[in-house]
Amino acid sequence: MAKVTVLGGCGGVGTVASETLAGSGVFSELVIADVNIEKAKELARKIKGCKVTAVAVDANKPASIKKVIAGSDVVLNCVGPFYKYGPIILKAVIESKINYVDVCDDFDATELILAMDKDAKKAGVSALIGMGSSPGIANVLVRFCADSLLDQVEAVDIYHAHGGEKAEGPAVVKHRIHSMEAPIPMFLNGKFTTVNMFQESGKALEEVCEFQDVGTYSVYAYPHPETITLPKYLKGVKRVTNLGLVLPPDYAELIKGMVRLGATSEKPIEVQGQKVIPLEFAVTYILSQRPRLNKEAGLNQAMGCLKIVVKGSKGGEKNTYIFSMSSRGQGMGEG
Repeated sequence: MAKVTVLGGCGGVGTVASETLAGSGVFSELVIADVNIEKAKELARKIKGCKVTAVAVDANKPASIKKVIAGSDVVLNCVGPFYKYGPIILKAVIESKINYVDVCDDFDATELILAMDKDAKKAGVSALIGMGSSPGIANVLVRFCADSLLDQVEAVDIYHAHGGEKAEGPAVVKHRIHSMEAPIPMFLNGKFTTVNMFQESGKALEEVCEFQDVGTYSVYAYPHPETITLPKYLKGVKRVTNLGLVLPPDYAELIKGMVRLGATSEKPIEVQGQKVIPLEFAVTYILSQRPRLNKEAGLNQAMGCLKIVVKGSKGGEKNTYIFSMSSRGQGMGEG
């Protein structure tokens, strides 16, 4: 049997991944590697199904990464935000000649990671990236449409909404802030382009979406990687978009407000004689308000929905396929 190391193995995503892998019957050994060693040890004591150990890792240091993954058959990377850590970690894993999987959902990190394709092939390893819900399940279902249901895929619109998880870490909030600050890639009218969430280009894409078992909400442009990866492999496609929302809506608006007001800079400012990084304050404040906003919205459990609309033609006739996967109790755990 095999050994798997989960980097960020006791975070929001990593915890579920670690529990699932340990109980899968595929692995004889699971290593939970995290910067929070005490939390990792606590999780290791609870998990059943195979031998489980906890180790400390510093994702900023390649040497630390290589040390904890040594002897692994595969590495699952759940360390975020991926725009900061994705390329660093993958480089260390490739150099260690170990197979790799991640749940990268940052488009810019995806571009940097895809540029490592030759390095992975030279090392003789596989690197399967973006294998979460969006991206991940979304890509697989679109490929299924292209291969089995349609002669020509013309448009792909991906929608997602989730929230209410018991806990949310700083990395998740930083990912959301990054998603709102950066130019957002979209594939429109057969061409790659970018839009800005707070300008007309981004607002023009906003729409109201009905999510199965979750509700009907306004969704906004999201810079998930499908908009840059799917067009590369779907010949003739004219449109690929990704729109999403974090629940409750007031929580999303709080994050958007911080970004819109410029309160998420990484440049230190002085406050009463103390150096303060606006981004760190913003993240801390946002997380402090999350329990209140969830309670006011009546959001007392995790819920989520991934919806994919694929349009195209088969035998000369227009067809539309809609895939909708929802869940309660596990956020965007649908799939």
